[in-house]
Amino acid sequence: MKDTTPIYFHSATYAHEHGELDQYRASHKANIACKEAIEQAIADNYRDNRLGPACVQQVLQKFDPDRIFYVLANTVQQKDYDGRISRDNKAWAQTIPVCEDKDGFGYDRNVCFVVDRSHTGLMDLFLTQARREYALAQEKPSVRDSLNKSVGQQAAHSGKPKMKKEQAR
Repeated sequence: MKDTTPIYFHSATYAHEHGELDQYRASHKANIACKEAIEQAIADNYRDNRLGPACVQQVLQKFDPDRIFYVLANTVQQKDYDGRISRDNKAWAQTIPVCEDKDGFGYDRNVCFVVDRSHTGLMDLFLTQARREYALAQEKPSVRDSLNKSVGQQAAHSGKPKMKKEQAR
């Protein structure tokens, strides 16, 4: 079953001040579960020095792309120093706003959902695959859109007055 918990884009402090701790906790828990699903998918699909094509789909069955990208953006931002992450993925991660979430001791709570059980290079490959698959999915028209378009074109063509053979001469 797919997790549909909304992403909470504020810190625990903000959630506490605004009476939204339940939403914060549910989102934080879902972020951690997503991180674990990514790590498991990488472990399941890494064979013969390559990451299998089913890797991203395994995680998409459990989480929406928004949550997956939020967790991956957080991971890349936390590991910005790591040279095993491509420049392209680092630049992409900077475009995703991840709220700073420090506790009273200055510890960053976002560290809890950093993909760290997998090799950083494999996480980078996973992110590249996920971004590519998402971009391809956005480009493909849905079957419904294709059918609606063809029906609309047929209606437009059938609405034109037809000339009888005698009128055409």
